[in-house]
Amino acid sequence: MPLTRDDEIKALLEGARTIAMIGASDRPDRPSYGVMKRLQDHGYRVIPVNPQITGEHVHGEYVFRELAQIGEPIDIVDIFRRPQAAGEAVDAAIAAGAKAVWMQLGVVNEAAAARAEAAGLKVVMDRCPAIDIPRLGVAPIPQGEA
Repeated sequence: MPLTRDDEIKALLEGARTIAMIGASDRPDRPSYGVMKRLQDHGYRVIPVNPQITGEHVHGEYVFRELAQIGEPIDIVDIFRRPQAAGEAVDAAIAAGAKAVWMQLGVVNEAAAARAEAAGLKVVMDRCPAIDIPRLGVAPIPQGEA
């Protein structure tokens, strides 16, 4: 079952430092652009993943083509993809050894969530961390800890 209780979601956010964002955008009019900045402002290291803008930089971070290229531990994979494409993102998160997957608002894929949970990942679905962080009172990460 995906995490739904506030205490579970708050604990996940408080234990995370590195978030890989699949579907990150370099366009200010896209929701992922603003969410990435808000997560960075809260102290998270956010690594953008988007094959269409690989090699560019978003909010100072190099954009990777795929999760497998990152080569460092990932706490949460934040998925900004259509529900049908979330399964591929979840499979990549499992292969990359991520601890959790977070499907953004409007992204619901029960089969992908079940695969993630079977692989031992925590799952959050149809929510936004940029909304839940202030709502749950998650403290900012001190500089240098991300």
